[in-house]
Amino acid sequence: MSSSDFYVRYYSGHRGRYGHEFLEFEFRADGLCRYANNSNYRDDSLIKKEMFVSESVIAELQRIIETSDIMEKDDSEWPRKNVVGSQELEVRLGNHHISFETSKLGSMVEVEDSKDPNGLRAFYYLVQDLKAFVFSLIAMNFKIKPTN
Repeated sequence: MSSSDFYVRYYSGHRGRYGHEFLEFEFRADGLCRYANNSNYRDDSLIKKEMFVSESVIAELQRIIETSDIMEKDDSEWPRKNVVGSQELEVRLGNHHISFETSKLGSMVEVEDSKDPNGLRAFYYLVQDLKAFVFSLIAMNFKIKPTN
C-alpha cells in the first residue's frame, strides 16, 4: 500500500463555556501520528504531540479498522451533531474512503436507542479502540520520567 492509500483522523469536540474544546488525532501511512487535545478549563493549554510509528504499528491499526467492519457502514441514520458536540471519523484504506459525523455518544444506551444501532455500535467500539491505541502510544513515547 502506498502512502496515499491509508489515512485515519478522529475528532471529538464542542464549543461551549470554555471555548473550543476538542480531542483530535490522525495517522498517515508514512507513520506520522499527530495528537491534539485542547481543554480551556482552568486555563489549560493546547497539548500537541507528534511522533512517527513503525510499519507494524500502522499494520495493526489497519487490522483494527478492517475487523471493525466500519468501511461498510453508513452514517445517514446516526444522530446529528448538537450542542453537546460532535465526533468525526475519516478513514482512507486502499480504494475505500469513509467520512462520518455524529453527535458525542455518552453511553451504549444512546447507541442502542438510535435508528442504526448496528452501524453506530461498530463506530462506538472502533472509536474506543482507536483512543486506547493512541493513548498507549503517547504513554510509551512521551514518558515524563523515563526509567533506565
